[in-house]
Amino acid sequence: MSLDSDASSQGGDHRGFRQITRDRLLFEMLRSTRKDSKSTWKVLIMDKFTVKIMSYACKMADITEEGVSLVEDLYKRRQPLPSLDAIYFIQPTKENIVMFLSDMSGRSPLYKKAYVFFSSPVHKELVAQIKKDSSVLPRIGALSEMNLEYFAIDSQGFITDHERALEELFSENAEGSHKYNACLNTMATRISTVFASMREFPRVHYRVAKTIDASTMTTLRDLVPTKLAAGVWNCLMKYKTTIPEFPQTETCELLIVDRSIDQIAPIIHEWTYDAMCHDLLCMDGNKYVQEVPSKNGSATEKKEVLLEDHDPVWLELRHAHIADASERLHDKMTNFISKNKAAQLHQSRTGGELSTRDLQKMVQALPQYSDQIEKLSLHVEIAGKLNNIIREQCLRDVGQLEQDLVFGDAGTKELINFLRTQLGTSRENKLRLLMIYAALNPEKFESDKGAKLMQLAGLSADDMVAVNNMRCLCGPDTKKSSGGFTLKFDVHKKKHSHRKDRTGEESAWALSRFYPILEELIEKLSKGELPKDEYNCMNDPSPSAHVLPTSSSVRTSPAHSMRSRRTGGTWARPRGSDDGYSSDSVLKHASSDFKKFGQRIFVFVIGGATRSELRTVHKLSSKLKREIILGSSSLDDPPQFITKLKLMSAAELTLDDLQI
Repeated sequence: MSLDSDASSQGGDHRGFRQITRDRLLFEMLRSTRKDSKSTWKVLIMDKFTVKIMSYACKMADITEEGVSLVEDLYKRRQPLPSLDAIYFIQPTKENIVMFLSDMSGRSPLYKKAYVFFSSPVHKELVAQIKKDSSVLPRIGALSEMNLEYFAIDSQGFITDHERALEELFSENAEGSHKYNACLNTMATRISTVFASMREFPRVHYRVAKTIDASTMTTLRDLVPTKLAAGVWNCLMKYKTTIPEFPQTETCELLIVDRSIDQIAPIIHEWTYDAMCHDLLCMDGNKYVQEVPSKNGSATEKKEVLLEDHDPVWLELRHAHIADASERLHDKMTNFISKNKAAQLHQSRTGGELSTRDLQKMVQALPQYSDQIEKLSLHVEIAGKLNNIIREQCLRDVGQLEQDLVFGDAGTKELINFLRTQLGTSRENKLRLLMIYAALNPEKFESDKGAKLMQLAGLSADDMVAVNNMRCLCGPDTKKSSGGFTLKFDVHKKKHSHRKDRTGEESAWALSRFYPILEELIEKLSKGELPKDEYNCMNDPSPSAHVLPTSSSVRTSPAHSMRSRRTGGTWARPRGSDDGYSSDSVLKHASSDFKKFGQRIFVFVIGGATRSELRTVHKLSSKLKREIILGSSSLDDPPQFITKLKLMSAAELTLDDLQI
């Protein structure tokens, strides 16, 4: 079964990225087996990787609805069910094929019939191996390539699950390593399956190697985007001949960059609700552990909750500034109490404000409001925790210095003064400050200057490794090779600013000045204005490629809008400007209607994307009226990114050995 002929973004289909992924798994794969299967219920068998693909895109209820009564692990001992048919969704590896043949061959196979779906293209030798077994062939109901091998982590984001891409592609040891090519090859295959799913054929843009001159040897590290672009291109060329209804002409844009375009975004404190949750709360992925009153009321018990799209409060607040999120939660709670007589009665009995604990007790007393108040009290608890951490760690002072360094309003003097006076600042926050400073001022870390700064901050040699390894993310310095942290920022001599303020987009909230470089790149790509000397295209775009529906939707902000720089006891107050954070923000509607949207834009960041970059694609989708999808080898929060930098030169260490 294949997607309908109007399934491309250019046809009558207006579903978003994650919805298309979900529909392919549920309908193109699971539902397609109903046609010639007499069995009402089926067993779904997956390997560790495909289980993750499925869990990011679908819920268990969705799978059950398609006739799956049991989900099994390919590598676990399974009970024979000879009266049931089985659906295999597996990677096309030799080991998986051996396991499949073991299940279905011989006189007594585990299942009646097998429908096999591979997550990516399968090698001819493996198909031949299956065909060789005469007992298995009659039992195969389908043998198909799904070409879906990515994790849809967000409605507009995916990862290829290459957690060690920094180490395997950019470390000093990457040169000549077999892991280098293996990593790039699987990454290219997985990125390509996104285009197979979306039925899109992209113009493939990529960051070119920053070679100084003909006499300078280009490093393999600097060639990573070039090599990945070539790998993706090769896969797409095969798709044009092997996948029915795959476009033969370009339908969208793909930009491939690596972490060297912006080394500050993964380290700087990002002040939106989503980013702060993942940065400060030690969450396991999207899992948050909440303490709720036990049913007997005597104590509390721990409950795991997922901060994901099915939670409307999370969906509304995740891209909001933490101060804005806190205010809106307070307003929602006040509004709930004012409209709810039982809540008012409870309040009058206890007197004063309702605590989170009180609200949670109310859940049991008011079952009709339980879902609403559970979600509200959850987020009130989270926002309260975040605000406490911000106060305890003096994060506003840290955040102000971080942003002043980036925008040229602070330098060495201010950094040294901060390190000498703010003795209560945590080790991690001092390390992050120094990493930002090193990325902006590589010359300050030559000779023993860097060591003295690290000593002043009280940091270890282990921490120095993270700072030094940022150098590996860069190609040669185009000015003078000093082993520095070359960044392709628009450097303005005035104030020695390394990032220019974005005129007309000032936020009403303090500490919202920073933005990822990816924002500028996406806007330039949308207008066809990527610098030719820095970005190449595998397929030269046709003249019509630049005639895109962008100009009519560009938002203009009031010219008189002024930025507040307050960092005192209260956050700056909103002034009703549409800055992407206000309560009626277009972000809430960013991916709700793609009918009027132009061609899609895909951006892939090698070496880990950030939550600020994920927020940016949601914001720009609305602004540019184009669905923008962010892909990466992984999605990293600052502690994870720093750990990965340390691992780059510590091959013998494991993640457990390093503490952040």
